[in-house]
Amino acid sequence: MQATTVKLYSWSFGQTKTYIAAALFMVGNILLPQLFHFVPQGGVTWLPIYFFTLIGAYKYGWRTGLLTALLSPVVNSLLFGMPLLSVLPAILLKSVLLAIVAGYAAHCFGHISLPILAMVVLFYQAIGTLGEWLLIGSFFHAVQDFRIGLPGMALQITGGYLFIKYLIYK
Repeated sequence: MQATTVKLYSWSFGQTKTYIAAALFMVGNILLPQLFHFVPQGGVTWLPIYFFTLIGAYKYGWRTGLLTALLSPVVNSLLFGMPLLSVLPAILLKSVLLAIVAGYAAHCFGHISLPILAMVVLFYQAIGTLGEWLLIGSFFHAVQDFRIGLPGMALQITGGYLFIKYLIYK
């Protein structure tokens, strides 16, 4: 599998473009879940709330990803009632893990590839599942993303790769 060199950034909290990019990715993380919620169990199957967090964190750094990770689920919950308040802490945990891991991977590797994104997704999901298990006390519910959400993980890996490689040039 060939790695692709793309321009990656690590913007600080003091830069306006960090907030602009996070706002754009947050809008994506609000609209994409709404589309998937037209499909029965679309949210739990396709995991759309994480898609633009991965892209934002990988391309523009963990700070952009972190803002996207924290704001997207909360705004979605407040506006649309999804995710439910009862699962919001677990989703926030996974979102924050994703932002940190994706930003770190981009910084360490300096390029994008499908195996790197696969490692990022599997890592945040595995650690997030353990954290969710501790939060909710049910292993069965905690492993839901691995039972039902494999298509969503595949979408994050392949869609994230294609989005970063082909749609974000700068």
